[in-house]
Amino acid sequence: MAEKTPIGSPVAEVLAELDDPKTRAVNERHGDEHGVNLGKLRALAKRLKTQQELACRLWETGDTAARLLTTLICRPKAFSHDELDAMVRDARTPKVHDWLVNYVVKKNPHAEELRRAWLADPDPVVASAGWALTTERVAKKPEDLDLVGLLDVVEAEMKDAPDRLQWAMNHCLAQIGIEHTEHRARAIDIGERLQVLKDYPTSPGCTSPFAPVWIAEMVSRQSDRT
Repeated sequence: MAEKTPIGSPVAEVLAELDDPKTRAVNERHGDEHGVNLGKLRALAKRLKTQQELACRLWETGDTAARLLTTLICRPKAFSHDELDAMVRDARTPKVHDWLVNYVVKKNPHAEELRRAWLADPDPVVASAGWALTTERVAKKPEDLDLVGLLDVVEAEMKDAPDRLQWAMNHCLAQIGIEHTEHRARAIDIGERLQVLKDYPTSPGCTSPFAPVWIAEMVSRQSDRT
């Protein structure tokens, strides 16, 4: 358990700014464990600028909003391999986990090594981070990736995977279908057969996360731009 922050410390002052009871009540109804408006959080991060020591101390509090702020004011390249591994294993709140992977891990020189290790991790939350990093590579740097092997794993394991891991694997499946024409038909077929997220509620104007629909929509947008 993290130690209590002394009153009057920079961390205590930041925590005081991060919590608003009314905002917390609204956020909790939407499944978010923090009491700060994200616009206000980003404004605070802009004001604080990069402060690695403060970022680390905020993370240690275990507070969700403080950890979100950590991802915005830290120096991503300053973390060691083991520090990031421990942070991902400790980040159980979905938004904290997502921001940590996207804003910090992806910018760290150990990202590829961690990606490889996390993909096969028995902890589904950690494995989901590995799949998120893999999806990034599918889109931006697919060289040396075994796309056929990734599709094999998705086909065999996605249907029964825990929610967060399933979501990450589904994103990777869709990204392969969107970016790589030679694998598109198989990606769509896997999605059609597994039916993962087919009935996921989607707001008007948003794209369904159901892989066949997602792939078709994004490929159509790419065609419209050419």
